[in-house]
Amino acid sequence: MCGIAGLFHPATPKPVDPARLRAMIGAQAHRGPDGQGIWTAPGVGFAHARLSIIDVAGSPQPMVDGEVAVCFNGEIYNYRELREELRAKGAVFHTDGDTEVLVHGWRLWGPAMLHRLVGMFAFAVHDAKAGTLFLARDRLGVKPLHWAELPDGAVAFASEMKGVLAHPLFRRRPDIRAVEDYLAFGYVPDDASIVAGVHKLPAGHFLLIERGRATPAPRQWWDVDFSNRETGSATQLGEGLLARMREAVVSRMVADVPLGAFLSGGVDSSAVVALMAEASPRAVRTCTIGFDEAGLDERSHARTIAQRFATDHAERVVQPDDFALIDTLVAQFDEPFADASALATYRLCEMTREHVTVALAGDGADEILMGYRRHIFHAGEERVRGLFPAEFRRSVFGTLGRLYPKADWAPRSLRAKTTLQALGMDGAEAYARAVGVTSPEARARLFSAEAKAALGGHRAEDRYVAAMRDAPARDAMDRVQYADMKIWLPGDILTKTDRMSMAVGLEAREPLLDHRLVEYAARLPVSMRLRGGQGKWLMKKVLEPYLPRDILYRPKMGFVTPISAWFRGALADEAARLEKSGLLRETGWFDLTELGRLAADHRAGRAEHGRTLWQMLMLERSLGRLFA
Repeated sequence: MCGIAGLFHPATPKPVDPARLRAMIGAQAHRGPDGQGIWTAPGVGFAHARLSIIDVAGSPQPMVDGEVAVCFNGEIYNYRELREELRAKGAVFHTDGDTEVLVHGWRLWGPAMLHRLVGMFAFAVHDAKAGTLFLARDRLGVKPLHWAELPDGAVAFASEMKGVLAHPLFRRRPDIRAVEDYLAFGYVPDDASIVAGVHKLPAGHFLLIERGRATPAPRQWWDVDFSNRETGSATQLGEGLLARMREAVVSRMVADVPLGAFLSGGVDSSAVVALMAEASPRAVRTCTIGFDEAGLDERSHARTIAQRFATDHAERVVQPDDFALIDTLVAQFDEPFADASALATYRLCEMTREHVTVALAGDGADEILMGYRRHIFHAGEERVRGLFPAEFRRSVFGTLGRLYPKADWAPRSLRAKTTLQALGMDGAEAYARAVGVTSPEARARLFSAEAKAALGGHRAEDRYVAAMRDAPARDAMDRVQYADMKIWLPGDILTKTDRMSMAVGLEAREPLLDHRLVEYAARLPVSMRLRGGQGKWLMKKVLEPYLPRDILYRPKMGFVTPISAWFRGALADEAARLEKSGLLRETGWFDLTELGRLAADHRAGRAEHGRTLWQMLMLERSLGRLFA
């Protein structure tokens, strides 16, 4: 795993200043503590910060072979098979790593090479003969890639936004549309960023820039297709699922440095550890964090799995209210990011790095196999929607939803107001709100008239609605999953894991997001993914020989963060301070009196605004770091 950066002048072969490349990669030095490399040629320059995983002593980057130069972040898990295929076609290799596969693969296959790659990646290829810069990102968005056009006509790119911002010519301006998206979801989705003009290359896309031509829009090279179905019995389909899970885990156990796994004691990380133990002749190293608060702690479940598979287990108790990390989070994410579980994720990565350099994670199963409670709720709501005409639902359920008293303190299953309001809406609109943090109505009260005018009708939920509308799927639940995989997965889950692991020089691998497994899961009948109120149904069935039932079928937990309690306790003064924030006032975008009311009502227990207050705190800190 590494950090990359570069500059390309598409108009003329203008010289690239190595000092600017050093600044861009220096801003991302944490991504590659094992060394840096700089390469320049007329009109182009690459910079690389390396975390050595494969071919530790070799494979320096940027890698140049004749007219082709490559700057690569990630891992290609099938690189050995591709090497043999390329050798058979005449390629001569000088290293033992995966980077050189991209050099020869580009020369032979061009952009079509992407379809042959199994792995996580973000990379740049400069082809001097063709006069092109090629940027590409992996299918699911495990690895990040940002790019921007500079005032002098150059195109800058970097793994993290801070790499682009390190270029002295870039002019920073906040984007109000990104603020709208952030307040809706808790993160800024692809391809936007909080800084106007900086783009995230979307997952499964590439950008091909030709010298002498205008920069085109990125092109999609991969998509997940829900339109076809696997056939067979549950046993047969389960065998196919388990085989792909096993293949994905085994392929990610190749490393020339110490390797282990995150272990929470939940289904997904436990499944990964079980399959690692099955394939490894040595004890698997597992790492767990826990909390003193019994309601937040999963260490006993992690220990059950560690003992079952005789892992070399390490654990540490951390504090969920580790507020000293707030500035660290702001620095690592570059833009506002309100998933408070990042606090615990950072501490997990930090302690894991003390033991290994590579860790397998359990991310992705909830997205590809319907593992979230919101999937169960939405499936039930869809059944009710099917019983009544749309106009009846809007009139009756919509009216009841408006009249029913608000009960933010209650579990969602008891919040009839939320359910009634959802039933009065189109399914896509209801789900777009269900994945959100701050509602459209609450955002409308928070935004000033100036902000609303600047938004020009931009509404965050429309992104989710459009993704569900355009999904290559027929079933409503397939459409929900598609939107989650396109927006939530890269925007929240994978961003969190990448930034927190890379902050400490740890490579996190995602076996449950192997594209072959993802594509197979998308072809499974919905009933194999969600059945009887049980998400990940087929996955749990095939894991019964591996994992105890009390692990497989206990309620999902995850890193629970007591945000509401924070803003009635240790962070209460911070919430009150936001009303007087000079940074927020200077934007002109917020009604600070309304923000003060939210803080006061929350502190007094009159309402539940903890997540919105956390959003505003992280937004203020990010604006201060980026624009003050």
